[in-house]
Amino acid sequence: MSGGKGLLGGIRILDLSRVMSGPYCTSMLADLGAEVIKVEMPGVGDEARSFGPYKDGQSAYFILLNRNKKSVTVNLKAPEGRALIESLIPKCDVLVENFRPGVMARLGLDEPSVRALNENVIYTSISGFGQEGPLKDWPAFDLVIQAMSGLMSLTGPKGGPATAVGESVADVCTGMFAAFGTMAALFDRERTGKGAHVDVAMLDAMMSMQLTGLARQLYKDDTPRPAGNRHPVTYPVDSFATQDGDIVLVCFSDGLFRVLAEVIGHPALADDPEFATNAARNRNEDKLRALIADWASGLTQSKAIAVLLDRNIPAAPVWDLRQLIESDHVNERHLVVHGLQGKLGTVPLVPQPARMSNGSGPETFTSPTLGEHTDAVLKQLADLTDAEIAELRSSKTI
Repeated sequence: MSGGKGLLGGIRILDLSRVMSGPYCTSMLADLGAEVIKVEMPGVGDEARSFGPYKDGQSAYFILLNRNKKSVTVNLKAPEGRALIESLIPKCDVLVENFRPGVMARLGLDEPSVRALNENVIYTSISGFGQEGPLKDWPAFDLVIQAMSGLMSLTGPKGGPATAVGESVADVCTGMFAAFGTMAALFDRERTGKGAHVDVAMLDAMMSMQLTGLARQLYKDDTPRPAGNRHPVTYPVDSFATQDGDIVLVCFSDGLFRVLAEVIGHPALADDPEFATNAARNRNEDKLRALIADWASGLTQSKAIAVLLDRNIPAAPVWDLRQLIESDHVNERHLVVHGLQGKLGTVPLVPQPARMSNGSGPETFTSPTLGEHTDAVLKQLADLTDAEIAELRSSKTI
């Protein structure tokens, strides 16, 4: 039952998080070999278990997000449930929670209370706006953070309305930063022997990632607006339609533009004052885009990419997820692995992507059914007997 192989083998994490940002953080740590004890409400579990799509009644969303964890059901609102959690805390290295600030204090499980039980614990708090600040009590969901972080304001068609990114990027990226912060705190504890409180906010995470937009805003007082698929500063870096699918190309220098001008059959463009520099190409984007689009429309997707790559111009097809999953590259890199789930049997999973030459995670990937590991964990870590566990189950504490 203890953490096994992997870079984090031997590290035990008490995961009180739910839905996405916290579970994404702990799934990354589980992939690296940490033992993650996921605490869920009896009967209903993590709210993510009710999110579609479903496979034979099981949430595929939950399965992908909660790989390699042990599911233990405990009612945190019951005094007996909190006592169970308190008995586990001294035996864990990390606690991860993503409740709104103040909720853990009301449960008696805030950072000072937990540190009194385990002074060396890493206590990772994930929230929308952080543990301090005027917005700390606001409810936060991915769309809320995309809206307030500025990301939506610079995403979408040129001249069009602000548009959300097509995945829960604020949740995912916050989870990654939380895993990063937790790992850094564990590393520091190895040197100092002291635990830490890691405070990760979704708004902070999304703001920190917008380097091009922030460079324009902070240094030039130039507020970015939606620009479609083109790069906001450099042109031509954009997408174009071919006869059977879209492509993207990245022409990031004057020298590369000279090559592109030859490829599309207009070599004189490289010396034309309207297009010779990046600033000029941006001013005359519509004219230049029309010329490149006309060239691309006469070719198939594969032919256009082949021509561009042959001249060392970065280019790629625009794939949908089916094309990505079915690609030889994904197959040969084993980006989708086969794992086990108690009710579905073999299921596809997508583990964290960092690869280490000295091994990084479990040999067998799993995704837990609700409460699958309750008895085993409580016997081992809480020293409960079968009779005591049965009584807790009867009282709906677990």
